[in-house]
Amino acid sequence: MVERNVVSWNAMIGTFAHNGFNNHALESFRFMIDEGWRVNSTTISSLLPVLVELVKFSKGREGHGFFLRTGLECDVFVVNALIDMYAKSERSAEASAVFYNLGSRKVVSWNTMVANFAQNRLELEAIGLVREMQSSGETPTSVTLTNVLPACARIGCLRSGKEIHARSIRNGSVTDLFVSNAITDMYAKCGCLNLAQNVFDMSLRDEVSYNILIVGYSQTSHFSMSLELFSEMVLNGMKHDSVSFVGVLSACATILAIIQGKEIHAFAVRRMFHEHLFVTNSLFDLYTKCGRIDLSRNVFDRIENRDVASWNTMILGYGMLGDLHTAVDMFEAMGEDGVEHDSVSYIAVLSACSHGGLVDKGKKYFNDMLARNIEPSQMHYACMVDLLGRSGLMDEAINLITGLPFKLDSNVWAALLGACRLHGNVDLGSWAAEHLLKLQPHHPGYYGLLSNMYTEAGRWGEADRIRELMKLRGVQKTPGCSCVQIQDKVHAFIVGQRLEGLDPCLSLENTG
Repeated sequence: MVERNVVSWNAMIGTFAHNGFNNHALESFRFMIDEGWRVNSTTISSLLPVLVELVKFSKGREGHGFFLRTGLECDVFVVNALIDMYAKSERSAEASAVFYNLGSRKVVSWNTMVANFAQNRLELEAIGLVREMQSSGETPTSVTLTNVLPACARIGCLRSGKEIHARSIRNGSVTDLFVSNAITDMYAKCGCLNLAQNVFDMSLRDEVSYNILIVGYSQTSHFSMSLELFSEMVLNGMKHDSVSFVGVLSACATILAIIQGKEIHAFAVRRMFHEHLFVTNSLFDLYTKCGRIDLSRNVFDRIENRDVASWNTMILGYGMLGDLHTAVDMFEAMGEDGVEHDSVSYIAVLSACSHGGLVDKGKKYFNDMLARNIEPSQMHYACMVDLLGRSGLMDEAINLITGLPFKLDSNVWAALLGACRLHGNVDLGSWAAEHLLKLQPHHPGYYGLLSNMYTEAGRWGEADRIRELMKLRGVQKTPGCSCVQIQDKVHAFIVGQRLEGLDPCLSLENTG
């Protein structure tokens, strides 16, 4: 080009940036400055995302100083680009400084800042900023709400979520599909499925709306609703995606509904989702929990790209079903396949070693984990206490516990109590139970474990005292829940409840 101007330079920088040629965009900017052209807000808003992508945060700060000298720091496009740059560089303090130095804040600046806080896991700051936005006279838009509502969901801030929901009703933004989905998701993740269902019933719906509830119900005692909604999607002409299948398979795994799980598996094959990694991992979980590790292995052997979750699910499955040596072999094969073991992998193999009495292997794997700089969690230590305790190495288990520099959680103390019951070490078990019941005073299983230990040792008075303590604290055993599958329908009921008159969870006859 014979004659260049600011527009042509901006077009070239923007084109490079838009197509991912970030180094070319940065080089063009340097040439533009060298030729003496004055940059404008368009130049800056194109360049700052490039600096973030190139991880050139120091260059971004230099650019910020440059903009101050050129007087562009008050331009709304430049300010928003700066806030976005600092946010993506996880520099929320600098982003806040830019935001609060802006004299007249437009709604887009508020939204950029709310998104900055939300994306950097500063949920309380995001919620507080929305309140400040409203106090300043600005009305939150659908963009504001779709950023702040997930923040409420992540920290379980139901009260703030309800406040935002109420305001969205007053300003009419609740009719926006993205907003209603965000509200539904917030209620579901806060455990208020009844409120989530109410919003769902009164709003426009798409596949995302259904998926939110399918996944939400699969994680509660109302798991049968996941299957019902999965079927309803077809009736309403909507297509399932991987999230739909993961949610409904999780529900089937919870109620051990293997027949319907197989039907959904076949449906996934017809819809070409059977090779999706998240779906296959859910199939592993379903078949393993239903005791059909052979079916899990069939699915596992047919997929080419197995991730760490695929391997972990199989290792856990073999361990859970008592095939402990195969679990250990799978752990070894995982490394040979080039998939790095993670924290969960070590929990799975340590648990298998514990139940199989493989003390030396368990110690080796634990030391390997430390050598790989994977920080042990409380669950890893619980597995090690269980490994040592089950094998009668109580002194080593105690030395491990007393040598830890942090407060132990209930998993570690429960592992020790279980080992004490196994070997009849009542005094040590009483010590473990004292710590355990302080941490979990309303967990019925721990009272049962302690009572059984006393009963097996012939200390009937102590066993009676534990049962009386349960009554005093209002601790009740969790009632058993059973599911009966009759033809293509699943019925769920608890102890003492009759099957007649219960509503079936789902018929899959319409999903084909």
